[in-house]
Amino acid sequence: MEEKYNALIIEKKWQKRWQGSSADATSRDTSKEKFYCLEMFPYPSGKIHMGHIRNYVIGDVITRYKRMRGFNVLHPMGWDAFGLPAENAAILNGTPAARWTFDNIAYMKGQIKKIGCSYDWARELATCTPQYYKWNQWFFIKMFERGLAYKKNSSVNWCGHCQTVLANEQVIDDKCWRCDSVVSKKELEQWFFKITAYAEELLEGCDTLTGWPEHVVAMQKNWIGKSAGAELDFPIENSDIQIRIFTTRPDTLFGATFVCLSPAHPLASTLTEDQAGLRRIRAQYDKQDAETAQTTLGLFTGKYAINPINVERVPVYVAAFVLMEYGTGAIMSVPAHDSRDFEFATAHKLPIRQVIVPQDGSQQPLKEAYEGEGVLANSGEFTGLHNKEAIVKINEYIEKNGVGTAAIKYKLRDWGISRQRYWGTPIPIIYCEKCGALAVPESELPVILPQDIELKGVGGSPLAAVESFVSVKCPRCHGPATRDTDTMDTFVDSSWYFIRYCSKSTDDALDKSNIAHFMPVDQYIGGVEHAVLHLLYSRFFTRVLKDLGIVAVEEPFTRLLTQGMVCKETWKCPEHGWLFPEEAKGGKCGKCQQPVERGRVEKMSKSKKNVVTPDELTERYGADTARVFSLFAAPPEKDIDWSDQGVEGSYRFLNRLWALIYSHIDELKSHRHAGGRLSGPLIRKTHQTIHKVTQSIERDYHFNTAIAALMELLNEANALRPSNDEDYAALNFAVRSMLLLLSPFAPHICEELWEAVGEKDSVLHHPWPQWDEEAAKEEEIELVIQINGKVRAKERISAALDDEARTNIALNNEKIKELTVGKPVEKVMIHRGMLVNIVIKK
Repeated sequence: MEEKYNALIIEKKWQKRWQGSSADATSRDTSKEKFYCLEMFPYPSGKIHMGHIRNYVIGDVITRYKRMRGFNVLHPMGWDAFGLPAENAAILNGTPAARWTFDNIAYMKGQIKKIGCSYDWARELATCTPQYYKWNQWFFIKMFERGLAYKKNSSVNWCGHCQTVLANEQVIDDKCWRCDSVVSKKELEQWFFKITAYAEELLEGCDTLTGWPEHVVAMQKNWIGKSAGAELDFPIENSDIQIRIFTTRPDTLFGATFVCLSPAHPLASTLTEDQAGLRRIRAQYDKQDAETAQTTLGLFTGKYAINPINVERVPVYVAAFVLMEYGTGAIMSVPAHDSRDFEFATAHKLPIRQVIVPQDGSQQPLKEAYEGEGVLANSGEFTGLHNKEAIVKINEYIEKNGVGTAAIKYKLRDWGISRQRYWGTPIPIIYCEKCGALAVPESELPVILPQDIELKGVGGSPLAAVESFVSVKCPRCHGPATRDTDTMDTFVDSSWYFIRYCSKSTDDALDKSNIAHFMPVDQYIGGVEHAVLHLLYSRFFTRVLKDLGIVAVEEPFTRLLTQGMVCKETWKCPEHGWLFPEEAKGGKCGKCQQPVERGRVEKMSKSKKNVVTPDELTERYGADTARVFSLFAAPPEKDIDWSDQGVEGSYRFLNRLWALIYSHIDELKSHRHAGGRLSGPLIRKTHQTIHKVTQSIERDYHFNTAIAALMELLNEANALRPSNDEDYAALNFAVRSMLLLLSPFAPHICEELWEAVGEKDSVLHHPWPQWDEEAAKEEEIELVIQINGKVRAKERISAALDDEARTNIALNNEKIKELTVGKPVEKVMIHRGMLVNIVIKK
């Protein structure tokens, strides 16, 4: 054993040994309980930074821990390899998208291996390979056959620079998330997956997601957005046109004083007299979403509609706050009882009629919308009913009189998967003038994405210009036909990859026995930015595959951890933009010496030039230091602020561990035992630490408290000055327990030290240590004594004392007696037997 801790040498040694032993490979072992641990797979964009590494290390700790607890753990890794960055790089640099992608995969794989993550690389996948995307196409065909994949015209977000459709979350501040170009609306014929067919199942399934963060489940429910209400037709005066509205508040029908259409509603152009005004509103509407909708922007169409409940004539407006994606894209507006309607009515000087009043009948002039419960007023035969009862009665009335029906609506819309780009899964559809749209025969899958293609970045789908790809024979009549030239949204790739991992071979990608054994994923880990769409699409895909008889589960992920971001301070130069912190020393730009502006502490990103790569850390401190810091800085669900001092602290911790073992290496090798049951402060502390670390991992993955407990144990072990066999036996027990407990967090140094103290097998093959409740009990504790909530004294007492004895000790403490003399004690409260609070009259 070397005197000094040399992380680089140690880590290279053990990574090579692990690779040669296939220690991380997983087979279907029915003799053990399975555990499937998975981090969201990365996009191969070039280099990973510590924000990514934190995600992977969290999963690696869980994996190593579960293996030591005897589980058969599946922990795979792969690459979300299709997408625009590869295609854009090919356009800019003339590098084929495939080469750019696989070069990046090779580099990033090397980075991940250097950090010591224990993946089963035999299951590695890249979604851009035909072996993988063949199954995307197979799923598409199966959904096409069931009516779950269909084509329709749709208004889409269109990036003119990238020449592709963007999902809503890919539009940031009206600009493309990739190229920063302004995004516009465009009508295109697109392919959709009918996720709405599973809306109710997906919503009900949210109640079973007990292992997910509550805020993520709420986001899923809100995205699905179920609303119960009624649909009614408001006929346009002196016309055959009717506006179908959806309302969740039929109890307020008598209070509707106008009707509003979404600017995207098909009738908006038909009814509006001021077409120039309509175009201006549509331009603003296209830039907004539900959160940024302008509640006062609108235009009178010049037309009136008839309220079918009271035959009242009401004006029809186009309003920017009405979303086409919700309900029918048309609403009855009740300004007295809806805040958005109230703001609009106030701005446009429209009537406000209150039809629900508080239960006590009080009625004051409205300064804002009254959205509470109450009884109906000014509502014909329904006046006097409680509004909840009125909803039922009015629904019955409108159905009986044929003016409307009870209805349920969802905010969820079908998933548009068409992309007019090259680097994605070709859609397996053939068009024949005689036979129509046909699925590619399964025997001809995969439809291979051409490699020899010139990418220009303009002119729509690049595949449309490849004659050898486009022109085919019809699979039915064998006449001339053409292929679909769109590719699939890359969310399709990530919606089932966790199922693909269950089988090693590409030939049995959907092997039901393997899938049944490993699914569902027991622990899924990834960023909260994927809390809605990726997770929702994965849940949808899993249900479709269950209906196809491939999987047996409905929910893909039993437990979800959304890890926090790694953040770092940023600096900005007016001349050179964002700078690395080391480029802005002394408050000046290192390039031009101009004063720099301190930015916010924010998420690591290449655009902000505030990334720290694992390569920088592993070369200077070693992978174990990087791992320990990323886990110790904060609980996994919280953001961490990057701290060079924190990294140094983690490095010193590992060096102190190394120094302790080096200084006693001969005695530790000899396994000295005094015989009989071990006892003493260090033994007690060791059992307490085993308990603390185990509970920190099992309960909430608070690895920071686990590492803190190990640091405390190291301090106690260093404080021991062994002089006899019993002392060395205690040190031996503490050191070996410490190495086992630390090994999931810092595996390289623990393997090296485990071998150094004379152990033959890998630390990872050793069972997780168990604590002894009796041995862990404190002989003495520190009793904290408060007066009116302020700490006034502390006293060491026996841990065996009951609460009455602890109260007496507190009251008879000399300092406490001085402070309470002449002041009656009102009560004494004891918290967890360790804190006594004496309440006295002030």
